[in-house]
Amino acid sequence: MTKYKKGIMMLTCVLMLYMVLSTTAFADGTGDVAGAIEGTWREASGQIKTVVNKVVFPAIDLILAVFFFAKLGMAYFDYRKHGQFEWSAPAILFACLVFTLTAPLYIWTILGM
Repeated sequence: MTKYKKGIMMLTCVLMLYMVLSTTAFADGTGDVAGAIEGTWREASGQIKTVVNKVVFPAIDLILAVFFFAKLGMAYFDYRKHGQFEWSAPAILFACLVFTLTAPLYIWTILGM
């Protein structure tokens, strides 16, 4: 029975915390919910664009660069072992790296921001 009481108390505490920390979003005085959402998006889109350009794309670039050079090294060692160089995986990683390096230049015009 004490396990049951602990579960109920924990659920009650979580629900109370949820009710205290949640906020209600109201539309404009006219009740235009779509306008409120569009206004919020206009205000936040600049911040989203900055975070994506300065954090997300560089992180993806770093990961792809590490994978590219690691795969290039592995392909070289396979070449030394078997005498045949496999180009497909390094070429695909290089193309992805070039795509993500140049993406901030054109991605926002595609998305209309």
